[in-house]
This record gives sequence, structure tokens and C-alpha cells, in this order.
Amino acid sequence: MENTPSKKILVVDDDEVVLNSLTEILRRANFEVFSTISGYQAIKLAEENLPDVIILDIILPDIDGGEVAFTLSKKPQTSNIPIIFLTGILKKGEEELIKKSGKHYVLAKPVTANEILTMINKVIGDNQ
Repeated sequence: MENTPSKKILVVDDDEVVLNSLTEILRRANFEVFSTISGYQAIKLAEENLPDVIILDIILPDIDGGEVAFTLSKKPQTSNIPIIFLTGILKKGEEELIKKSGKHYVLAKPVTANEILTMINKVIGDNQ
């Protein structure tokens, strides 16, 4: 049986409780996880590790998640990485107000383990 490498996920959130919780959930689901609280560090990690998907908070301490997504979209090696924006700006249920835009998806905080894993499987499935 061939040992397939696990999918790589970059998690970016300035709330360390959220960051640690998501990292733990994803590692238990056998994903390889990289994480940071910094937008600039997120760009660096994305370039170095080429994750299969990025979970990205919008409000970060240095640059916002929109700027991170824009910067990555301009680089050939990272332009096709799908991004799941995970934000507290929206209320539950308002995610539907923002349609899938290219490779970007939106989830409102708080999010359950099942919700995040379902979205990741949808995103990875859309991009295989």
C-alpha cells in the first residue's frame, strides 16, 4: 500500500486560542499544519511550504488577510492556493452573503471542528 503524503494546511489567526485549537483539530485529522499569527509570516510560510489550502483570519496585527491573499495571488507559485477566510466580522449564517470568489471561501467564527473539516474537504475536493 502506498503511503500518500498528508495534505498541508497553513493556519493564520491572531487569536492564539483559535490558532492552537485549529492546529490540534487539523493534526488529529492527519493534516500537516503550519501556523502563524502574522500576515507577513503567512506569506513566507506559504511560499516555503506550498500548502494545499490556507485558513486565513481577516484581521491580523501586521497586515490584513485580504492583503495576504492579494500578495499570494500575484506570485506564480502561490496564486492557485485556495483560501478559506475565517472571520469574526461576519455573523453565523452571513457566509452565504459572500459567494465563492475564485479560490476563496468564507466561514464565520465561531466554527466547529466538523464545519472546518467539511469546508477543507470541499475545498480540497474542488481542487483535485
